[in-house]
Amino acid sequence: MRILVTGAAGFIGQMVVGALSARDSILLNGVERRIAAILATDIAEVALNDLAAHHRRVYPVPGELSSPQVLERITQDQPDLVIHLAAVVSGQAEADYDLGMEVNLRSTMDLINACRQMPKPPVFLFSSSVAVFSCVANDTISEDMLPAPRSSYGTQKLMGELLVRDATRKGFILGRSLRFPTISVRPGAPNKAASSFASGIIREPLAGQEAILPVGRDLRLHLASPDRALAYTLHAAGLAQSVIGADTTLTLPGVTVTVGTMIDTLARIAGPQVAARIKPAHDPAIEAIVASWPGQILTPRAEALGFEPDTDFADLVSAHMGRTAVE
Repeated sequence: MRILVTGAAGFIGQMVVGALSARDSILLNGVERRIAAILATDIAEVALNDLAAHHRRVYPVPGELSSPQVLERITQDQPDLVIHLAAVVSGQAEADYDLGMEVNLRSTMDLINACRQMPKPPVFLFSSSVAVFSCVANDTISEDMLPAPRSSYGTQKLMGELLVRDATRKGFILGRSLRFPTISVRPGAPNKAASSFASGIIREPLAGQEAILPVGRDLRLHLASPDRALAYTLHAAGLAQSVIGADTTLTLPGVTVTVGTMIDTLARIAGPQVAARIKPAHDPAIEAIVASWPGQILTPRAEALGFEPDTDFADLVSAHMGRTAVE
């Protein structure tokens, strides 16, 4: 079996490639399959080459996903599993509409069209987001709520979900769109996501640095740990298409927590002197985006399909501290 991971040099992409490389087989569409090769694509050539140097069976394909050369290589490889993670994050997609449309929508269309040329439809995982939802006052919603995004990023992700659903109906792919919670705590440097602070207010103080808090303490977030995001991805690949059915979009469970509770949890685990490094600096643009996201999402369908959330936010902080201690 051959696997394609787009956006492989990104944070989640590297985790996925590493986990797949460490295995000899995975469950795919209900059947255990041996892994022969992992095709890794990204615009970050140095990071791709580093992945290939440190992980077995990884073949780097640098370049923009929509480029003819990359698409031709994908078509020739005929992957059995496509994990489509390449994306422009929320804040960047809002600031640069054309870039967001090119990367978040056009590349998804091009990738689906590449799959149409393959002799059999691959399992196709599309990385979506709870940003497709909007609600009044950071409210609690159900997974059945009609999406109504209030950002370019959320709109582009919703259009990608619809493309995946229709391509599955047409028999081009075996699609599953995963609406990920906000991931916390992300390692590495801050990015341009509107939700970047959800990791920054934990990661930076623990590293001895100040962190800017652009929103109020009462804001609620629907969160998942990096390890849970990886587990969700692999679990989704293993589900049989007959179990998923025609509704190919899955809203994934998460931990609901206020920003204030996040700060208090950090103070309890790492000490008040660490939490004191968080500096409030209200940013109306960021708060307008994230406050339109649901503070809690009820996800009975995903949980019935075996997607299990983290237990509480303290586990997310402890997991990050354990990870950085090892590094």
